[in-house]
Amino acid sequence: MADERDALTAATRQYEQTEVAHESARQQAIQAVLDALRVGIGPAEVERLSPFSGAYIRKLARENGIPAAPPGPKRTSA
Repeated sequence: MADERDALTAATRQYEQTEVAHESARQQAIQAVLDALRVGIGPAEVERLSPFSGAYIRKLARENGIPAAPPGPKRTSA
């Protein structure tokens, strides 16, 4: 039984350590998204290059005072 407890303790420790690393990486990705938007990289390209959805990127932009991107050119039917 001690082996299972040791294994569980080790797995929990590993989980907690990777959780901290994941959150740190997430914050770095958020900062990179915001930096990209601030220098004028379009939200579609930011979405393509990031791990986040367009909706989440727009939310981050709004929360950080980044104005909405102007609409792109209208597409016409061929």
